[in-house]
Amino acid sequence: MADLGDPKAALHHYLQATRDDLIWKLEGLSEREARVPRTATGNNLLGVLKHCLNIEAGYFGPTFGREFTGHQELVPMSAYDEDPQADWYARADESKDGLVDLYRCVGVFADQTIEQLPLDAPGRVPWWQPGRDVVTLQRIIIHVTCDLARHAGHADIMREQHDRAIGERRENTNVPDDYDWPGYVTKLTKLADRFE
Repeated sequence: MADLGDPKAALHHYLQATRDDLIWKLEGLSEREARVPRTATGNNLLGVLKHCLNIEAGYFGPTFGREFTGHQELVPMSAYDEDPQADWYARADESKDGLVDLYRCVGVFADQTIEQLPLDAPGRVPWWQPGRDVVTLQRIIIHVTCDLARHAGHADIMREQHDRAIGERRENTNVPDDYDWPGYVTKLTKLADRFE
């Protein structure tokens, strides 16, 4: 357990917990189940993970003068010129297990940045507007954790739509056990219907 009294350790702890949650939402899914679009804009569970690993590689890499050199290629910036959604889906030559492994490698890379630099270490986000692009490590940890947490929420909903697997964390779902979910939905629907 991290010393949550230490600001850097606390920030790092929540970043790691969010990473773990994203990976957990893919457990037990087939390649197709992980890839199939679940929203009108094509969001899918594996695409969310791929997007998040690219977020971390970028913010904890070039922002602080480092480059991720993993066993698999990340989505290059030039790919977005051809397809602005390039990091939101797995290509045919990418597998669920391969992207989960890549995300873990990116996590190790990001952790090295966090461990090696003080919270007030300066950085520059190359794709942010000039004048707003100068940051600190602390700001980037918070920014990335918030971004990943938002996408973990997307993953929660998509996984629930798939097989009703719900919960905040594997070790603590934070939802009541053996709850009458159909009855609850009926109750909420009746409440909503009063406002037609």
